[in-house]
Amino acid sequence: MNEHTKQPNQPGDAFPISHTVIVVGALATNCWLYPLTEPGPYEQDRGCAVIDPGADPDAIIARMKRLRLYPQYILLTHGHFDHVAALPRLVSHCTRPGKALEIGIHHADASFLGPDAYTVHRTAFCAVAGNSAYVDALWESMPSPTKLLDEGDRIGPFTVLHLPGHSPGSMGLYDAERKLLFSGDTLFKQGIGRTDLPGGDWDALQKSLERLFALEGAIRVYPGHGPETTIAAERRQV
Repeated sequence: MNEHTKQPNQPGDAFPISHTVIVVGALATNCWLYPLTEPGPYEQDRGCAVIDPGADPDAIIARMKRLRLYPQYILLTHGHFDHVAALPRLVSHCTRPGKALEIGIHHADASFLGPDAYTVHRTAFCAVAGNSAYVDALWESMPSPTKLLDEGDRIGPFTVLHLPGHSPGSMGLYDAERKLLFSGDTLFKQGIGRTDLPGGDWDALQKSLERLFALEGAIRVYPGHGPETTIAAERRQV
């Protein structure tokens, strides 16, 4: 597990922010902690969005405690197990009396959460690995989403961009004010998402990439795996 903090302080930001990435699990998934409020004059916890808690819930919880953050939103760029495995423990440890905790996922990937989720995750992993050992080793019953998202929805500072292809409900979380995008497994630095899992669609992925490459080049991209990049840098790779 690795962790580091980014400080995208740009002209026009409502307040300086530092968002932290924790690289979790055997598949090295980027779990992002994204503060939502300005630090106050006194020591107090701040709300944050947790994006793609794919494993190592104890590490994620410990990092939030050190940063004095608590989750207002847990947002899943898609439903694959390496992006959601820590969700049950986060929900059980981080729900606060009087503070709502929203669990958001695109409605097309909603089957990866809730009471029937084990069968869905087992099927997906068996399709590529031949067995479900990775899922079984980490499995805890998945909570149901509290918020089913769709194209153009707003949640916290983010606008939802539906980016199907890697999975039917893959989505980007775009903060237009700060010009940054959490792209999940749709777009990486010098790479794109795979489409050989159940629900993958190569043609849909190509259309999603065309959509992203039409965005402003300066937008910073924070993917589900690997280092950050920009729209302009990845557009040049095509």
